Amino acid sequence: MTTTETFNLLEPYRIAEETFVIPWALEAPPVGHFPMNSMVIRGAEPVLVDTGAPAVRSQWLEAAWSVVDPLDVRWIFLTHDDRDHAGNLLAALAECPNATLLTTWFSIGRMAEEWETPINRCRFMIDGDTVDVGDRVLVAKRPPLYDNPTTRALFDTKTNVLWAVDTFATNVPTPLPDVAGLSADEFREGQFFGGRLVSPWVALLDGQKFRAVVDDFQRLDAEVVAGCHSPVLRRPRIAEAFDFLRQLPEIPAWPEFTQADLDQWMALAETSVPPEQPRPSAT
Repeated sequence: MTTTETFNLLEPYRIAEETFVIPWALEAPPVGHFPMNSMVIRGAEPVLVDTGAPAVRSQWLEAAWSVVDPLDVRWIFLTHDDRDHAGNLLAALAECPNATLLTTWFSIGRMAEEWETPINRCRFMIDGDTVDVGDRVLVAKRPPLYDNPTTRALFDTKTNVLWAVDTFATNVPTPLPDVAGLSADEFREGQFFGGRLVSPWVALLDGQKFRAVVDDFQRLDAEVVAGCHSPVLRRPRIAEAFDFLRQLPEIPAWPEFTQADLDQWMALAETSVPPEQPRPSAT
């Protein structure tokens, strides 16, 4: 297990009492990297929060079991069924025979396109529901931004840690554990970019109605905010992030990269490869 001073991908690090983030990241040229995180709450009844991406399955499982014995895991909270959140779900369920899956009816249906979820091990947990996990109560909450209709965030009432899922998504110049490592400009621009990327529909919203949703989410009064696609946020950056979030409906939609962009990147790649190496276009 690592500390924030010796941050490495797929090495869990502590963000609060008995609470650990498992960090991963994808290279996302030309905008840097995108975090791909999950979380473990190690308490009286340990909880996995999302199950990582299948691309790093063996490493993710090893990282998770470095924090908690899989036989001790009692709950797996699946925020939604996207591959970067549910990619190792069946493997986690197989190694955690005592765990109950906290999910939704719609998620089970959507996952049925690829696998059969053991419904006898499920408990539905929708917006506003709570679950007592022994030494703390967890609250499910619909976040302001999401890219999947089944999404629920998770708030730990004991530590005041909020798993915000895809809200507060941001690109980063290099993987890092905490947004304190970003400059003010990087933080602001990342929040505007990530928010419009994962939830392009935000440009269609009534700003006043959206701000009411953001206000309601902020009233959870989280002291630490973690998420799949962001380094950890702490005060005062949490308040800043909520202020940026409120502005999103007024910002023009993000212009997507086009074929012209891809052509330019490929041309640059061609010129950057030594003559004796295979050219990208040859493959």
